[in-house]
Amino acid sequence: KYDASADIHAFLVAVRDGDRTAFDAHVDKPALKAQLRARLIAEVATTHGVQSNETAGAILAGPLVDLGVEVLVRPEVFRAAAELLGYGPERPIPNLLIIGHQVKTLPNERVCVVVGRDCEFVFKREDGVWRMIAYEGDLGSLKARLSKRL
Repeated sequence: KYDASADIHAFLVAVRDGDRTAFDAHVDKPALKAQLRARLIAEVATTHGVQSNETAGAILAGPLVDLGVEVLVRPEVFRAAAELLGYGPERPIPNLLIIGHQVKTLPNERVCVVVGRDCEFVFKREDGVWRMIAYEGDLGSLKARLSKRL
């Protein structure tokens, strides 16, 4: 748990500062994109039904979904996610000890940052660095926040 805290802190600083280089160093983009893509398609399937035209369209419109996912995987978007969780520019990023208390160990050498009672950000250790591989937070609020920023 505490081993991941330094990299999670660096990720949060990159998000706050809009530092794309540091953000990219702490995000497994292929894994995160695949996870977000699957969530977006599942959201359409849940809303419209698995065998609906909308779900088929979402699956067949892979490049458009991929473009949407590409737009989501940016520091600015995750700044919106952090703000939704109460971490805005006026609130300092927690120190390593506090982050360590918010980290839950998961199977397969993964950890997640717990907000309330839910895992929000999932990280995995890769080549000595903890990188975000999944976002389990509310996509609807995140997309709404993103559309206001664009």
